[in-house]
Amino acid sequence: MLDSRRLRVLCEVARHGSFSAAAEALGYTQPAVSRQIAALEAEVGAVLVRRVPQGAVLTDAGRDRESVV
Repeated sequence: MLDSRRLRVLCEVARHGSFSAAAEALGYTQPAVSRQIAALEAEVGAVLVRRVPQGAVLTDAGRDRESVV
């Protein structure tokens, strides 16, 4: 079963479009958000977030995971 806290972090990254903005919304540090996403990606065995110069976007796998929430 997927960790609901990590799924919430994924949703906030998707909503805000960046790890920094998601961290601020969640009251976390940016490195903590990055670690949570990395752990979730390891858990599901897929890249869920693509880091881009403007922030972050969900991959197809990330969008599929988001719809489960």
